[in-house]
Amino acid sequence: MALTGIASKSDHDAFVDRLQHIVGVENCLSDPAELFVYGTDALTLDPGSPAVVVLPGSTEEVSAVIKACRAANRKFVPRGAGTGLSGGAQPSDGAVIISCMRMNSILNVDGYNRQAVIQPGVVNADLSTEVEHLGLFYAPDPSSQQACTVGGNVAENSGGPHTLKYGTTTNHILALEMVLPDGAITRLGSASGFSPGYDLVGAVVGSEGTLGVVTEMTVRLTEIPEATETALVIFDDVPSACRLVGRVIRSGMVPAALEVVDQRTVVAVEASVYAAGLPVDAGAVLIVELDGAECELPGQLLRIRKMADQEGAREVSVARSPEERTHFWRARKGAFGAMGRLAPDLYVHDAVVPRARLPEVLEGICEIGDRYSLTLSNIFHAGDGNLHPNISYDRRDEEELKRVLAAGKEMLELCVKVGGVLTGEHGVGIEKRDYMGLLFDDADLAAMMRLRNAFNPDGFCNPGKLIPTPRACTEANPKARGYDTVPIR
Repeated sequence: MALTGIASKSDHDAFVDRLQHIVGVENCLSDPAELFVYGTDALTLDPGSPAVVVLPGSTEEVSAVIKACRAANRKFVPRGAGTGLSGGAQPSDGAVIISCMRMNSILNVDGYNRQAVIQPGVVNADLSTEVEHLGLFYAPDPSSQQACTVGGNVAENSGGPHTLKYGTTTNHILALEMVLPDGAITRLGSASGFSPGYDLVGAVVGSEGTLGVVTEMTVRLTEIPEATETALVIFDDVPSACRLVGRVIRSGMVPAALEVVDQRTVVAVEASVYAAGLPVDAGAVLIVELDGAECELPGQLLRIRKMADQEGAREVSVARSPEERTHFWRARKGAFGAMGRLAPDLYVHDAVVPRARLPEVLEGICEIGDRYSLTLSNIFHAGDGNLHPNISYDRRDEEELKRVLAAGKEMLELCVKVGGVLTGEHGVGIEKRDYMGLLFDDADLAAMMRLRNAFNPDGFCNPGKLIPTPRACTEANPKARGYDTVPIR
């Protein structure tokens, strides 16, 4: 079998030998059976074919691997746990995957200054567990936090249910160490969170691995709140739940989380190992979490109850113990896994709209799903308008797959039309790359290209992600004029 982008078998063997010398034979994978699982991240629509997967154990090894790739004229793709949903870690054929999963140490914890220095392979939830005895936690909490790594969260600027109060990953990263696409090692930002000049940490967070490979992060830790209250509010329909969300925000309260799941999601969850006793006849379930000073929460909870009554809620249930609160959240965070009961494949969309437009946008999304005869469910971070329409399907059915992709495009177009954006936390990757023209014009995209070229001028690092080709941009938005005509120096 010919290897894409490889001059000869002997050249490939020599390249693999060099990588094995850097990271060790056991940390360099080249057998087709081993490579298969690295062909995609959690977006499984169009697998790639990596030539080699390396698992370096240090910043110096990452640098040496990148220099070897450059010498052999090989593209390379940074990768964490592979839980991303936009294809950001998908390899182009013949590329080298640099997996950071072995770099999983918490190097230092400074409880006094509320920060930690960690490697990119640290699992998100493990960091909070490690610092809990200090009364601290790491706030960004993607639904995949039991598996996803903080390095991957940095690449995608991941959010989660508690984004409403605590912000996304970018609000919690103070400094970075990274290996540039030429193999040079650099440090950005500072432990104080302040650094003169341009905000290069902010540029790297959310850049989807196109600017280099992050090998160390200094992260901000947050004090565990004195008290937490979690309530389930049951509604007959999703729009009523959305109206309560708007009412709560307008009241001036800032809950830790406002999460909505629709009936189809509830049914799937209750039939799974994540069951939490949710009523399967509910049109929508809203999870409201409040945290802060213990003296504040009873009054806030009372206001929530009154507003829920005004919006026609059927029931408001408050968790009676930490175990019951965990049970509620287990149902919410296990919802994507529960969707496996509906179909073998799941397309998890991600877009953000203004909160006031939630009811009409959700109605439009459901109409699109019905028109394409698809199995659609909705889970979303209602507090910040971050929607996750989920389409359950079977990718072996080519005709159904075409309908899934067509419906997904229409949903994005609808969200942008009402003033929304293409992604809230999953990133652009390859999934939404060719739709960037819906939101950005040629000048916007040229500026992004200049930034990428400043770090990655030859395009060796994570090629084909985030920024569309001029043709794709024009097809998505006929008004786009081909940003590559703008000189990039």
